[in-house]
Amino acid sequence: MKIRFFVYLVFFTIGYTAFGQNENNENIDKELFEFIKNPLDTLDTDDKFTKVIIFDDQTWAYFDLGRPIINDSIIDSLWLNDDIHAFSSVELKDIPQEIDLLLVDSLHAFSPPTNGRKVYSRFGTRGSRQHHGVDLPLNYGDSIFAVFDGKVRIVMSSRQTGGYGNMIIIRHANGLETYYAHLSKIFVQENELVKAGELIGLGGCTGRCSGPHLHFETRYQGKYFDPERIVNFESGTLRDTLFTLKKHYLSIYSHYGQTDKQSSAASQRTYYTIKSGDTLSSIARKYGTSIDKLCKWNKMTRTTTLRIGKKIIVRD
Repeated sequence: MKIRFFVYLVFFTIGYTAFGQNENNENIDKELFEFIKNPLDTLDTDDKFTKVIIFDDQTWAYFDLGRPIINDSIIDSLWLNDDIHAFSSVELKDIPQEIDLLLVDSLHAFSPPTNGRKVYSRFGTRGSRQHHGVDLPLNYGDSIFAVFDGKVRIVMSSRQTGGYGNMIIIRHANGLETYYAHLSKIFVQENELVKAGELIGLGGCTGRCSGPHLHFETRYQGKYFDPERIVNFESGTLRDTLFTLKKHYLSIYSHYGQTDKQSSAASQRTYYTIKSGDTLSSIARKYGTSIDKLCKWNKMTRTTTLRIGKKIIVRD
């Protein structure tokens, strides 16, 4: 049992520190050693952050595992349990140009959402569709963990979420929200506090998916950005302890690996989805540009076939 091992480790460490040789090389104080009780087992309580330790002398004591410290003013703003996207009323223009988000410190930790070390499908566009997160491959029933300390805002089933399948949304102390979708099982409840690394569910293939995987999103004030900007999934580590979220990151066309100049330019582009009957000439007239510019921006020629549903750049 993990907690029992931890308790043994704590008591062993206390014992070694208190009863080891002192600076004068005196022997261990045998009398002090008798104060150390031998923990036999642990029991759960109604509070998951508190355990009961049973000792070999028939006594017991509470052991505090540490409750997550969450700023209520951040957590409770637009707190909705029945709406996946709680910040739909927040407009992009209201987001600061830059905001520093502390990801981990002495009180808040990090855990990768899965034990895997690969990204199956990245953030960005998929033809005419947008992919607002990353897909992480896994086997059916693999463990899913909370990435940071936080509070569970959403627990929903496939019939409520559609393509997301069974999903969890957790709001974190720094204002970020993380989405965990396509789960086969969920182990947490709405409004429950969770710690980084806590088991929250099992991977699966509920909702719209072609095989078991975790769809994972990161959002700030409801606006999605590439999760790979903060997490190196291949190594299972954070890229930095402090993340500067820039406004131009909040675009489906901005992704990790771009320079700031590339990201800013990509976020300001205007795209158009080709419809039946469209021609380069009609699109150019509609957006006050030229066919040559459309061809240059989209790396195409005047004779390129326009596919219905494909997005093209119409203003760069």
